[in-house]
Order: sequence, then C-alpha cells, then structure tokens
Amino acid sequence: MTPKKILRRPLPDTVPEWGAQIPPLLRRLYSARGVTSDAQLDYALKHLASPFQLRGIDRAVELLAEAIRQGQRVLVLGDFDADGATSTAVAVLGLSMLGLGDIDFRVPSRFADGYGLTPGILYRLQEEGALPDLLVTVDNGIAAVDGVKVARDLGVKVVVTDHHLAGEVLPEADAIVNPNQPGCEFLSKNAAGVGVMFYVLTALRRYLRERGELPEPQPNLGSLLDLVALGTVADVVPLDHNNRIFVEQGLRRIRQGEARPGILALLEVAGREHGKITATDLGFVVGPRLNAAGRLDDMSVGIACLLSGNRDEALHLAKELDTFNRERRTIEKDMKNQAQDLLASMSLDTDGLPWGLALFDPDWHQGVIGILAARLREQTHRPVIAFAPGESGEELKGSARSIPGLHIRDVLAVVDARHPGLLKKFGGHAMAAGMTIAAQDYEAFASAFDAAVRESISAGDLEAVITTDGPLSVDELTLETAAMLKRAGPWGQHFPEPLFDGEFEVISQRVVGENHLKMVLRPRDGGDIVDAIAFNTGAEVPDYTRTGARVVYKPDANTFRGRTTLQLLVDYLEPARS
Repeated sequence: MTPKKILRRPLPDTVPEWGAQIPPLLRRLYSARGVTSDAQLDYALKHLASPFQLRGIDRAVELLAEAIRQGQRVLVLGDFDADGATSTAVAVLGLSMLGLGDIDFRVPSRFADGYGLTPGILYRLQEEGALPDLLVTVDNGIAAVDGVKVARDLGVKVVVTDHHLAGEVLPEADAIVNPNQPGCEFLSKNAAGVGVMFYVLTALRRYLRERGELPEPQPNLGSLLDLVALGTVADVVPLDHNNRIFVEQGLRRIRQGEARPGILALLEVAGREHGKITATDLGFVVGPRLNAAGRLDDMSVGIACLLSGNRDEALHLAKELDTFNRERRTIEKDMKNQAQDLLASMSLDTDGLPWGLALFDPDWHQGVIGILAARLREQTHRPVIAFAPGESGEELKGSARSIPGLHIRDVLAVVDARHPGLLKKFGGHAMAAGMTIAAQDYEAFASAFDAAVRESISAGDLEAVITTDGPLSVDELTLETAAMLKRAGPWGQHFPEPLFDGEFEVISQRVVGENHLKMVLRPRDGGDIVDAIAFNTGAEVPDYTRTGARVVYKPDANTFRGRTTLQLLVDYLEPARS
C-alpha cells in the first residue's frame, strides 16, 4: 500500500445535545461532519429547498407548459455519464407524466460529437427532419454558447438545465436553470444535473395544478426519486442536507422494490439484494455499469434500461451493460499498465514527478481516461489529466481528476488565460474536468498545467492523507455497530462514511485470491478477536504478525454459510508504531 498520513477528523468544540434516540457514537460522527441539529438528519421531502429559488425556473416552466398545451415536439439532450442518463430518464418520464405527448431524447456520442449541445448535433437533426420545437438540455448546456445560437437560428427554443460551473459567457437560451449560474440564490449549489431536472418538474407540476391543467390521476413525481438518488450519488456531488434527502428517499423506494425495473435489474446482475442496498452500492455497483455504456458504446442503451417498464427487457439491457462494464475493466487494466510504464520513464518515485501530471498514450480509449486519471490520482496523490486521441487524430481529449484543496477547473482557467488558444474547450467541477487540446500542443499544455498547479498548492498538499474518526472502543467494535452505521447514512461525498483506526495484534494473515490479505486481529487494548480483509494489497505484504498493525477500517457484517459475524473492511494498514 502507498504510505499515507493518518489524520483524525476533528470534533467541534461543543457537540450538540440531541435526543436520546441518537446514540453517543452517532452524535460524535454527525458532529464531525458539520451537523448541528437533528433537523439536519430529517430526510422528509418537505425539507427540500424550494424550486422557486432557482433562477430562470419560472420561464422554463412557462415554455414547458406551452409545449404541453400546443402538443409541441420536445427533444431532451442528455450526457453520456450516469448523471446525464438519469437526468434524461427523469426528464422523459416526468414530462410524459405531466402530459407531454411528443417527447424523445438524444445523447451525443462521446467519440463523434463530444460533450453537450454542439452545432453538429443541430445540423444532423436538421438533415434528419427531426428538429424539435423545444430542446431541453439536461446535465449540460451551460457552456453551449455556439450550440444554443445555432438552435435558435434554426427556430428551436432552448431550455438549459445544468449544474456545471458557468463560464464568462452564458448561452443565449430561452431559459437557463442552473444553481451555479451567476445571480442564482438557490440554497443547494451541490445539486446534480438530475436534481435540477427534478426541480423543474416539481415546479411545472405546481404551475399546471394551479391552472387546472394537471392530468388525472395526478402524477406522483416521487416515483422518480430512485433515478434522482442514483444520478446524485454516481456524479459524486457533495451530499449536503438537500442531496441527502434525495438519496435517502430514493434508497427507500429501491429497498421496498418500488424502483424502476432497470435499477432493480442492474442490482440483480451485480448480485445485490435491493432490500439491503446503501448509497455505496449506487456509486460502486449500479453507477459503473450504467456509465460503461457511455464510455464504450452508446449511452442510449443505459437510458433505455432506465426507461424500460418491463422487467424482462430491463434485465436484458442490464446484462448488456454488465458486459460493457467487464470490457471496460479489461481496457482500464491495460491502460493502467501502460501508465505505469509512463510514470517509470518520468521518475523512479513520486518525488520527481510533475505536481500537475499529464499523461498521453495514442492507444488509450477516450471512454476510460476518466477512470484512469482517478486511479493514477489515488496512486500518486496529485492532480492527473489523462489524454486519448480524438476522432480526427489532430486533437486530444483529456479527463482530469484533482486532489483536495485544488479546484481543477480554476487551474484550467488559469492555463487558458495565460496561454490563449492552448485549450480548445474545457469545463467541469472542483474535482473533475474535461478538455480538448490540439495534439501538437500536448507538451506545451503539460508544462503549463504543471506550472499552474505548483502556484496553487504547496508540497504538503501532495502528501497522501487518510482521515478517520479515531478508534472504536472495545464495546463499540460489534456487529450491532456495523448495522447501526449502515442505517445511519446516506454517506457520500463531503459526508463520508465513518472510517476508524486502531492498533491490533495480528493473530494470523494469509493472501487469498492472489491479491487480498485476510487477517485475524485482536485489539491491543483488549477485546475479542475479529476477522479482517484488505483488498488489492498484492501478494507481497509485510509480516504483520511480528509487528502488529495500525489498521484503518470500516466495521461490516459478513455472512458465510448462514452465519453473520463482524468483519473489518481494511482501507489501509501499516506496521504498529510500538
């Protein structure tokens, strides 16, 4: 394992006095995550922020209501990731429920079209005789200045729904709904694209109800919350209170078996019981299978799976997505091996690597560079951009992943300001971004990126850190604690799942499956022995039975042959300090 500095998450000076129904351990964990009252743990839908705080939503609703009344042709333009897929499904299903009869969707090809609403997509629709009256973007559009202009020149009205950061120039759309656009006072700036679209639907439902235009029986938009939860978790947006409401409500529907057949089918092919899933399952089980379609082929397959109302059809599509995901893993493994060779050619260790790391290989796959960048970021603990050839061979498409404390889109904006024309296109968030550069400019960009990163962070920021919630006492190291923590979520980005550390005597250890370390541990301060497993350690590991180990772990339940026992899932371990 790569050496890491273990830090313990600080507690506030005063821990709130909550009701007796919240155990002391949970009070400590919630307080360390910024929760100051039990109201922030109430995930009822009535606590969602009002949609009418969103700038532009009134105009968007008027245009959509007009489309319903006039029977206009509406096209939803999505994106090729899980947030884009769920946003598209929510838009199509929700608008249909609210009375729109002529609605279709289209997703740009990652390889032929690139990201978002581009002029090329509009011209292709024109050639096909498929131009809509109204085009609604979901999870994209805030940067589509040229695309929106072409749409309006062709007589197409455009409603942009997005959550990405806005650039200096906004598209001249008929309406823009984006909590991160200038002048928007919406409370949750962390909403995913699917959350923004859900808000548009709730505002539209209220508008139609007030005018007596709501279809009967009145549609239940809450039936879409499983999709909202999936997109929110898969897009790794911060789980503020508003997003936790979305995720918790969606999880409840899934656990009750009331989810879309496509989500239930994706869980089934992954071998997960829908009645027991957590937010982690959405992020690491369902999300990757959905994303695989957009990475390797066509996200329309994933959207079709989410839209399907038939279990057998959904299961067929889910199996196809699972096959894509297996193929993606193979490609990713090969690309990572190639990246290791590139790293070795730069330096024998991370000390000699650039602070901002840009890597390119002509054989890399556009659809997998984002995952590759994330893996290399974890290994090197520095911001990474992985590039792959574009369709023409004259451009490179890049995907960036950042480290805490470095806003990657801001760094790209600095590069763009200092070197006009070096970046053809770019956009994204604090932790992830995408870009296009000319192939001939790769070396110049790599140098400019490294320089901008060095000005933005200190050397200490490149040190890998793992943050824990401290130790569990012997009395807390139980199966009951593991169950309580699983119920206490939803956990996710900026509201992390509890992680603990402690020193253990290692009674025994063995490598299983060629790559995983199975151990039997005993807490050094007393207590019962407990099983533990560390995944992907490699076959060569220290003999911790001699030294003992400082272990960073999550308590979990392990069921084997009908018997359920406590097992520690090990995130990191090192020889004990004494």
